[in-house]
Amino acid sequence: MKDISAKIAAYGVVPVVVLNHPSEARPLARALLAGGLPVAEVTFRTDAAEESIRIITEEFPELFVGAGTVLTTEQVDRAVAAGAKFIVCPGFDPEIVDYCIAKDIPVFPGCTTASEVAWGVKRGLTNLKFFPAEQCGGVATIKALCAAYVGVKFMPTGGIGPKNLETYLSCDKILCCGGSWMVKSDLIKAGRFDEIERLTKEAVNMAKAIRN
Repeated sequence: MKDISAKIAAYGVVPVVVLNHPSEARPLARALLAGGLPVAEVTFRTDAAEESIRIITEEFPELFVGAGTVLTTEQVDRAVAAGAKFIVCPGFDPEIVDYCIAKDIPVFPGCTTASEVAWGVKRGLTNLKFFPAEQCGGVATIKALCAAYVGVKFMPTGGIGPKNLETYLSCDKILCCGGSWMVKSDLIKAGRFDEIERLTKEAVNMAKAIRN
């Protein structure tokens, strides 16, 4: 888990991707790689997620892929079988978290309250998702939680973009930020992968400038 977290932290930004058809996986992967961001969280919101993860992990092994919006242990199994290297959940589901821990699968459960953070820490997890970030108080809430749980870091997602990325990445309690602004569904649907590449490069440069 520590190795996975360190790898994700090094990117600073993790694209949260929704793919509606497996045919979108290849050009999306190429755009992210060309943009200098070899990581993606492919959400299980659509039927195309499993096959998309399989295509990316098999054909673009240099791209580090996780599965997001995972809601059941069955989805955990499908995602890992397809090649996902980590699991991200929108909330803290004890069944899913314990299942992943038992199988040594890196998992980032969503936590926005002290109780949820406590559940994670009790299980040995110190890198957690924070969702929906902006709606739950953003960096101010994260800092407040970390005042009590000093060893915890968060991967916030939800309402994060170029305008507030610096606010988040400047905080030493932030592992990295998840976001969809560089991989918007309308851009993918329209086949505008050149624009996705441009936005990805912009995000990478911004993250580097903030953290360096």
